[in-house]
Amino acid sequence: MSALELRGLGRAYGERVALREVSLTLEEGRTLVVFGPNGAGKSTLLRILGTLLRPHAGEVRVLGDELPGDAWRVRGRVGFLGHDPLLYRDLSARENLRYFARLYGARETRVDALLGELDVLGRADEPLRTLSRGTVQRIAVCRAVLHEPDLLLLDEPTANLDPAAAELVAPLLARGTRVVASHDPERGLHDADVVLGLRGGRAEIAAPAAQVDVADVRRLYG
Repeated sequence: MSALELRGLGRAYGERVALREVSLTLEEGRTLVVFGPNGAGKSTLLRILGTLLRPHAGEVRVLGDELPGDAWRVRGRVGFLGHDPLLYRDLSARENLRYFARLYGARETRVDALLGELDVLGRADEPLRTLSRGTVQRIAVCRAVLHEPDLLLLDEPTANLDPAAAELVAPLLARGTRVVASHDPERGLHDADVVLGLRGGRAEIAAPAAQVDVADVRRLYG
């Protein structure tokens, strides 16, 4: 079964076109890695798939449901990790995650289990505004996987993390069907089953990872 189906996807911000005529299919259990320079449309694509933005053109199906009409069906099945942690700064990590557990109908026992797995249990009751960006990013990872989503949308997921923290979060983010925005050609191609290369909102690469090499990806940034 296809996890994602895009047919002529388009999105604009006023007169600025962010995505134009993007088409691809991703099967369940596979990883799509999206490359492209800043402003190419990577974050816009992930936000559309996560139901945070509406497409302006084309057809989008996520986990079998059409967007934007069936967005309410999709939201509880997707885990989104973007540049904004989507957490409440005046609440503690534990309070934030308990709130999201109730929102998604997840088991609250997962809250402390995830905090412990990412080595932030000792600071779980401190307000987020007092924590470092790296610690907040680890808590955002917990939020994204808390409800055991069918699809993970990851926008440069190791940003703000030191190597040790990146190693901690890697097992949680390496499961199931994924869409990952990346600027790292070597690591991205290693992880990918399918590659989408964007430049100026257009798909310059849309192919199985086995057909794409590092030089192809680097040309997107030229």
